[in-house]
Amino acid sequence: MDAVELEVLVSAVNEDPAALAEKMNLQTQALIVNQCDQFAYREFSIGERRIRAFSMAERGVGLSRNTALMRAQGRICLFSDEDIVFAPGYEKTVLEAFDQNPDADVITFNFKVDPSRATYYNTSRGRIRWYNYGRYPTYAVAARREALLRSGVSFSLLFGGGARYSNGEDSLFLHDCLKRGLHLYAHTAQIGEEVYRKSTWFKGYDRKFFLDRGVLYHYLYGIMAGLFSLRFLLTHKSYVKGTVKGGPLRGRSTDGRVQSSGAGDGEDDAAAAKLTFQEAYRLMRQGIREGKRRRERV
Repeated sequence: MDAVELEVLVSAVNEDPAALAEKMNLQTQALIVNQCDQFAYREFSIGERRIRAFSMAERGVGLSRNTALMRAQGRICLFSDEDIVFAPGYEKTVLEAFDQNPDADVITFNFKVDPSRATYYNTSRGRIRWYNYGRYPTYAVAARREALLRSGVSFSLLFGGGARYSNGEDSLFLHDCLKRGLHLYAHTAQIGEEVYRKSTWFKGYDRKFFLDRGVLYHYLYGIMAGLFSLRFLLTHKSYVKGTVKGGPLRGRSTDGRVQSSGAGDGEDDAAAAKLTFQEAYRLMRQGIREGKRRRERV
């Protein structure tokens, strides 16, 4: 079997793999994990592109990405979702980025997205550190497969669409990459766009949103989770109703640490706000305690 330089790992739900490959403009080898109502395997080609499609009667985006990663063959793996359309020449762009950064284990790239869903845009190239890793969605990530396998990093099965807690698997994945000593880089090239669709998990800034965020913050920040919860609420004032010292809770700000894990998602913040600042903070603290109990049981 010829060596595979770049392989796209697609997480999808209830899609036709052949139609999806065309829609996404896949120009390289790809592996599609299609979560549906049956278990099946299909392999097909579009031109010289070899597409492997695994149908899985299960749910959970973390499970989907781990399934793809375990079966990947590419030297470089580019994670993706069913609502991504790749730009012509993306393979050359990604491979050149890794060639130019031989110590890079993970590189994030830009995608055109609806402004209401924008959580980042790389305007300069450089290292991704602890203070800015949390804003990237998984579909922005390309990684050396051997580096991921060697480090033992995988996606959480607790967080993300289809899992117990609504979201956050992307931030946890990059958090664990940094923790294991992998080198993460940001690149300024735009290699595709996200076709807007309504979030599959976001139901407004309700009790579950804040409790789930508290659990996530325990896993991300440990003993600092309480302080980061306050920072989150003070920074994203439109997510709660009522007032705090300094006036009405209005506006929308960017949290450089964790914005990709649930901020925005194309919904109207003011209409979605359901809880006061105090209620939201209380729920986040409850989530932090729940996360701590979960870890203690492991």
